[in-house]
Amino acid sequence: MPRLKTELELLPLLRKYINEVKKGKQLQKNGKRVKKSSIKNYEFLELLLTRFSISRNKTIRIKILRTQRKTIFDEEKKYWKDFYFEFTSYLYDDLKHHDNYVGRMIKLLRTFFNYLIVEKGLNIGNFHKNFYAPSEEVGIVVITPERLNYLIHNQEIEKTLTKNLKKIKDIFVFGCTVALRYSDIMLLSKANVEVTNFKMFIKTQSQKTQTYTRVKLPEFSEKIIHKYSKLYVHKLLPQFSKAYFNRKIKVVMEKYGFTEPIIKTRQRRGIPVVLFKNNKTKQHYRFCDAVTSHTMRRSAITTMLSLGMNEQTVRQISGHAANSKEFFRYVSFAQTFIDTEIDSVHEKLTKIKPENT
Repeated sequence: MPRLKTELELLPLLRKYINEVKKGKQLQKNGKRVKKSSIKNYEFLELLLTRFSISRNKTIRIKILRTQRKTIFDEEKKYWKDFYFEFTSYLYDDLKHHDNYVGRMIKLLRTFFNYLIVEKGLNIGNFHKNFYAPSEEVGIVVITPERLNYLIHNQEIEKTLTKNLKKIKDIFVFGCTVALRYSDIMLLSKANVEVTNFKMFIKTQSQKTQTYTRVKLPEFSEKIIHKYSKLYVHKLLPQFSKAYFNRKIKVVMEKYGFTEPIIKTRQRRGIPVVLFKNNKTKQHYRFCDAVTSHTMRRSAITTMLSLGMNEQTVRQISGHAANSKEFFRYVSFAQTFIDTEIDSVHEKLTKIKPENT
């Protein structure tokens, strides 16, 4: 029986792991297959490591530890400490990535190392556990109820929109009321519509989390469905790719005048970095530039919370788990919104002159 090599190249092992994940040979802890989006991220990781290896003119190797000698242990510890520093520096300094992306790649790398140890039985040490995965809180952009109302009822501006922009606006308005992900909205068909006591509901199962939701629709959302009911046989709404939708919804928001400047920041190594729409002129982004398909879901959830719906009910609608960190960000944001409104009321109260008694 041939003896296992002392050193192995990392990239061929990573490619083998990705292929096993694709074929369903490697599953999540819950027994389900790894999502396509996660597989895509592993492929990005492989590409990054390949380019890093070429740029640094070095092969990333994994050493099998056949001895407990401290000198060998210290050498490996230093090797992986240096690798982590060089690879994250490549991601930050050469590619200008931010903390969330770097953290995502490091988490995938740690999962891959766990696979080598647990599934393949390779004694390579636990040095990967020292790979710190940074994270950051990215600012939430939401449409306020007042702006949503403006989108729904301003007929003059709607008349200036092209046929496709009108469809984009309708999808956006609909998304701001049902709190579904864009991918789930695009999958909706007439089978997802339920009418009870002359009221319309959307019932569906999330592609991402497999959770069931049933949402009662307001009248303006019902009108949107009726508007397209005869135009589309299989789908409930017009169909656009997410990339196209994200480009065009910015145009819609600009048409409606949501163009105030916003300061957009991200973090690198925990340090906030201001991002500009135009680096040369230091031109800031506008509100319309920051609106995407995610804004619909965020707006729906934030509006529900801000207007007093209890958290458990909102989670049932949105499909978030009870301990979801993402959901608590919405709770925190909604509370900030409420506090701002209360401050506004308090300020108005101080300006009211007391009546003579």
